[in-house]
Amino acid sequence: MNIDDIDTPAILIDLDVVEANLSRAQSYANDHGIALRPHVKTHRLPLFAKRQVELGAQGINCQKLGEAEVMADAGLTDILVTFNIIGAAKLDRLAALHSRIQIAVVADNVPVIDGYAARFTDPDHPLDVMVECDTGAERNGVQSGEQALDLARRITAAPGLRFAGLLTYPPSNPKATGAWLAQAKQIIEADGIAVPKLSSGGSPTLYSAHESGGIDEHRAGTYIYSDRMQVAAGLGTLADCALSVLLTVVSRPTDTRATLDGGSKALAADVCAAPGHGHIIEYPDAILTKLSEEHAVVDVSACDSKPMIGARVRVIPNHVCVVVNLFDKVHLMRGDTVEQVLDVAARGKSN
Repeated sequence: MNIDDIDTPAILIDLDVVEANLSRAQSYANDHGIALRPHVKTHRLPLFAKRQVELGAQGINCQKLGEAEVMADAGLTDILVTFNIIGAAKLDRLAALHSRIQIAVVADNVPVIDGYAARFTDPDHPLDVMVECDTGAERNGVQSGEQALDLARRITAAPGLRFAGLLTYPPSNPKATGAWLAQAKQIIEADGIAVPKLSSGGSPTLYSAHESGGIDEHRAGTYIYSDRMQVAAGLGTLADCALSVLLTVVSRPTDTRATLDGGSKALAADVCAAPGHGHIIEYPDAILTKLSEEHAVVDVSACDSKPMIGARVRVIPNHVCVVVNLFDKVHLMRGDTVEQVLDVAARGKSN
């Protein structure tokens, strides 16, 4: 099977670029003594999660329990879930995972910790809990080292829980992130509580993680494929982008406009610093100006040659993580040859 046999829209993944991206990231982590914990929300594929671990990754990171369940069922045994887990149904699912793999979770408030403490009571098999810290991203996280200490005390006091360190999803300043976490660690250790790990994250700060100072672990997802957001931010080139969406030109309403057969349900609607909703590899001067649900409108006025109806093009999306979650399958490619077609095993696992 080759690229001409693939119906559109479809995801293509260049395996050579994937392998290069994975090897580069793992080598960087090894060189700087940082444990790399890949975030699987980007690829959602057990095959790639296992490959990341084979290359030296320290387990994997999932955002939701549904992703973790898929990965555990596939044989992954060291999983960190970086989302507050609330409610009896979810705690039961967490307990089922805890009974068969090494799993850690996060918390940034007392009700979440109290829920863990009520469900997990065995001191011989404690649940690892990290305290999530807001180091400037203004999402989840405690707001100060003193608040982190309060939660660390509460975790330590629960017989079935074990304080596993501090975690953040940072803004773009690694040094400020490192300073925030170092101060919080000092406050907690002054209270007699050990801080086993400082964990940071994000592909944008992956290759500057060592500048944080004292970071033990870095979590990143997008680096496996890269995307146009990463390129627009100066974090690599289009040649580092392993994933593209194969689309067909279905209309040429005017000399300067073309329409493709995939809109926001194939490319997602995220924007970035570069113009348009994606980069068309075959027509680099074209601009994807507008997405409807099933239509992508392309301005081809700057193109020396213009696509004909029926032509097929590959689009590098702006935000690859969202795009993967829109498709049931992906095509793993070597050049124009399809090596394997895989179900996106963790697609839609947002619960």
